[in-house]
Amino acid sequence: MSAFACDYAGATAAPSPNFGERAGGRTPDMILLHYTGMATAQGALEWLCAPESQVSSHYFVHEDGRVEQLVREADRAWHAGKSQWKGVTDINSASIGIEIANAGHPGGLPDFPEAQVAAVIELCLDCGKRWDIAPERVLGHSDVAPIRKVDPGENFPWGRLFAAGVGHWVEPTAITGGRFFQRGDCGQPVEALQTMLSLYGYATEITGVYTEGMEGDIAAFQRHFRPQRVDGIADFSTIDTLHRLLSGLARPGA
Repeated sequence: MSAFACDYAGATAAPSPNFGERAGGRTPDMILLHYTGMATAQGALEWLCAPESQVSSHYFVHEDGRVEQLVREADRAWHAGKSQWKGVTDINSASIGIEIANAGHPGGLPDFPEAQVAAVIELCLDCGKRWDIAPERVLGHSDVAPIRKVDPGENFPWGRLFAAGVGHWVEPTAITGGRFFQRGDCGQPVEALQTMLSLYGYATEITGVYTEGMEGDIAAFQRHFRPQRVDGIADFSTIDTLHRLLSGLARPGA
């Protein structure tokens, strides 16, 4: 792919050949955040730009805050894979993908440097304003692909992004004792919890049975919104945090 004018003024172009057209002329209404999960930023960037990889993202954020644009925002980058949110299964056509250089779980969940977090915030604010993206539609890869993906990980500072005007967040309810639900449980309370997850956007089946899939959805929710403990068990802290997020959605039906 030849060079292009970057959509984000703070980026430099590093064109990837791995892109296509957004299905049905769709414009992005989501931002999806990833970590690279590789040992070096350069290795990750080269992979995202290699034709044989068949993967890409719109943006790449280095540890020092430098931002490179790999695919134009009008085009469909290949970053989400098999995923779903609010019934939409072609997340690539609906989103802007941002890869953040970080070794992730394979590298022991290193911290995200301050300069990098600041760059991610500025980039998300710019994209969000340009495409009128709702705060609750700034998500992690693990939100749209539970079990299969765990990035950007429980160490990602979602609360700091929210304080700067990016994303949807409430302070997690403190972890205490009390009743909880886990795999194998069934009944109306489980069905109600499944409905809450589905209303927020997760692809949770409403069956009244706490399956392995539901456990994965709860773990994904915890990884983003209650990262102090990620175990797939729906304790009071998890359920109350979810309830408060639903209550605080920016727009009805969002």
